[in-house]
Amino acid sequence: QVQLVESGGDLVQPGGSLRLSCAASGSIFSINAMGWYRQAPGKQRDMVAAVTSAGSTNYADSVKGLITISRDNAKNTVYLQMNSLKPHDKAVYSCNADIMEAIGSRYSRHDYWGQGTQLTVST
Repeated sequence: QVQLVESGGDLVQPGGSLRLSCAASGSIFSINAMGWYRQAPGKQRDMVAAVTSAGSTNYADSVKGLITISRDNAKNTVYLQMNSLKPHDKAVYSCNADIMEAIGSRYSRHDYWGQGTQLTVST
């Protein structure tokens, strides 16, 4: 069984910075793309950034230049560095991973989600 656990959500003042982490654990054979999504109150969940196993990144236009996604393949962990935070960045941030799971001699590929971590930007 595979789990994704996010951490790092907090209350931050406008203009501040924060780094979120998401660690995958369990019967993992390999991880393809990993990404971060966010859902603001009353809005749909949107992709923020994604990174492939080779390190190629993709960002939502609204966060380019403000957010950096990175991953540590040895630790099965993806990070989201956020700078110049604004009140509209307030949301639940969830990580997603495309994982090949190994159970004995069988392999299966699934899309996994973490439980989410809350970021609030306020004075």
